[in-house]
Amino acid sequence: MNVSNQVLFIDDERHIRQANMQTLELADLEVLCFEDAESALPHLSMDWPGVVICDIRLPAMNGLEFLLQTQKIDRDLPVILITGHGDISTAVQAMRDGAYDFIEKPYSAERLVKTVQRALEKRALTLENRVLRQELEAHSAPGPRIIGKTPAMVQLRATIARVADTGADILIVGETGTGKELVARSLHEHSQRRTKNFVAVNCGAVPESIIESELFGHEAGAFTDAKKTRIGKFEYADGGTLFLDEIESMPLRTQVHLLRVLQERVLERLGSNTLIPLDVRVVAASKIDLFLAAEAGQFREDLYYRLNVVCLKIPPLRARLEDIPLLFHHFLLVAGHRYQQEAPLPTSSQMNALMAYNWPGNVRELRNLAERYVLLGSQYGWSLDQLLSGTETKQEYSLARQVDGFERGLIEQALLASNGSIKDVMDALAIPRKTLYDKMRKYGLDKRDYK
Repeated sequence: MNVSNQVLFIDDERHIRQANMQTLELADLEVLCFEDAESALPHLSMDWPGVVICDIRLPAMNGLEFLLQTQKIDRDLPVILITGHGDISTAVQAMRDGAYDFIEKPYSAERLVKTVQRALEKRALTLENRVLRQELEAHSAPGPRIIGKTPAMVQLRATIARVADTGADILIVGETGTGKELVARSLHEHSQRRTKNFVAVNCGAVPESIIESELFGHEAGAFTDAKKTRIGKFEYADGGTLFLDEIESMPLRTQVHLLRVLQERVLERLGSNTLIPLDVRVVAASKIDLFLAAEAGQFREDLYYRLNVVCLKIPPLRARLEDIPLLFHHFLLVAGHRYQQEAPLPTSSQMNALMAYNWPGNVRELRNLAERYVLLGSQYGWSLDQLLSGTETKQEYSLARQVDGFERGLIEQALLASNGSIKDVMDALAIPRKTLYDKMRKYGLDKRDYK
């Protein structure tokens, strides 16, 4: 539990503010003072981690009125009231109404500090429990589950929860096998569109000659062999979500047509002049950096900016090694249920071998390994050289190999979390700049890939 040290202190008398600020700062607390309650309110929010100390007697909004306003923001926000002798009964009633505590004047520095520290611990526990409840709700909700406890995955789930029901178009970026379609389905299932169609199109698998017909539909006679009207994927997804995977493979000519549909939310079938209104959310996915592709003339720059309303970056599996045990056990359960076979749980040495592997195929490769383990593990005794596609041998899983894999994963995770900021990575990992650059060079990591 991470306990904050933030305190807002509200009193209209300057010398009282200065004295209490000094007392709290000597206790290593971060204090922000206000002479009126109205000025403090904008600093408060549902996720603000601190504590408020407020005098009851204030010239404009008094402490009790301020308490009511804070409860509209967050009923669990700790508010400590400062009371004079004549305000005791009022303060007791305020506690019944939701105040954390009251301190009667004159009070000692020790009393003030101890009360604030207890309130900060309670606030930290409240916020931590909220996060846990949200995670449990996300994992128990219907639809696809995005599994992982690393900071990048926690942040990914939180962002999905924030934007799922907004209707905004989304761009998902991640290597092959990281779970881009899973994220797209999660966005759909956690939105009000979940009762409508989720339509997935792999732009790289559709021949260029028919991709516009597949997406936008056509009228009978629009071209040779167009014998009847065809409803395209956009119309089929109306009211729901259209997932355009490998959008980097879409021909430039089709990108022009797509841009107009995204901007106007109407389409014309091929061979028609009739505008068809659309209510569809578009989620696009790419395994490459579309900004760099646009700079190279391989992708339309205007389409990139139109798609990039919200960008969700999925880290590669090698950058979230701590999630491998949780993911592998989950895939074992799924595969065991699918094939009606029970697989023994992996040993610690076997799990270490998994965490030392580079996982070029990412989560998809891990899932396939779990299925092979369920089907073949008992027969072959889980031979690593066979189950890991024969690309690695047991001898290669030395301590040094495992340490390198773990170290690379930590650096990648820090680069992802800091959007490629070398200074932030240095601070997060507590290593000198030269050491970090040497290790990045060793593992072939480039900060530009994480921006």
